[in-house]
Amino acid sequence: MRTIEASELILNPDGSIFHLHLLPEQLADTVILVGDPGRVDAVAAQLGSIECRVQNREFKSCTGTYKGKRISVVSTGIGTDNIDIVLNELDALANIDLQRRQVREQHHPLTIVRLGTSGGLQPELELGCHVLTATSIGFDGLLNFYANRNRVSDLDMEAAFVQHTGWNPLCAKPYFCHSNPELVELFADFTVRGMTISAPGFYGPQGRVLRLPLADPELNSKVESFCFKGQKITNFEMESSAINGLSLLLGHRSLTICTIIAQRVAKGAKVDYQQAIADLIGKTLERLASI
Repeated sequence: MRTIEASELILNPDGSIFHLHLLPEQLADTVILVGDPGRVDAVAAQLGSIECRVQNREFKSCTGTYKGKRISVVSTGIGTDNIDIVLNELDALANIDLQRRQVREQHHPLTIVRLGTSGGLQPELELGCHVLTATSIGFDGLLNFYANRNRVSDLDMEAAFVQHTGWNPLCAKPYFCHSNPELVELFADFTVRGMTISAPGFYGPQGRVLRLPLADPELNSKVESFCFKGQKITNFEMESSAINGLSLLLGHRSLTICTIIAQRVAKGAKVDYQQAIADLIGKTLERLASI
């Protein structure tokens, strides 16, 4: 059995994983991911009891219970590069013996739900509604660095999208990864089912223009008009593709739900979205406590 080198699996002096600073016993089997470290406190405020709080840089974690269900909440910061860190380290906590530096013989799956904010791409999406990501589309290219990328990607949908958009070969090849169907069903009744793009930036990659022109000014209109077997792309955000892709490769269940705070078609924005997020947190905790 391979022993993982210290340069590949970096641990802190107390034995915790390098970036998250968590020990294996501090991680619950059910994990809520949020981008903003401040949102960890918003989730923790709804937990009945708290076991631990840990923070390093933008990675803030808290583990507690909600109606008897043990849950961890972890902030990721912004972007799929941070998700690469968080997902690999969460998996290491669950599936690697950190002292022996060897993969455990028995696989331990996690349930991972990201709660975030997003920009809507279809006119019917109202500000403040919750979009459930049934399929995530990665503009970021992260999954292309891992073996078996095609095994967890919807290649037919990918090919149709590349053809429809006349995809720029200078950009990373997009990948399409589905969320866990059981989690999709669990949250379906209070959300809008959607297809979500994870962009590698907030401005140009999402079609925003300040001072720099876009390589393809028509990309957003192509995205909005894309339809595959009756499914349209609903929203932009910056993390779900890596969460789904890495979770599928590592054998975890994942899902993203985002509150729409910007309407890219109607050009509107909702800046007072905190109550909508609080409602989403409450509903998510209720559903997770039921499984």
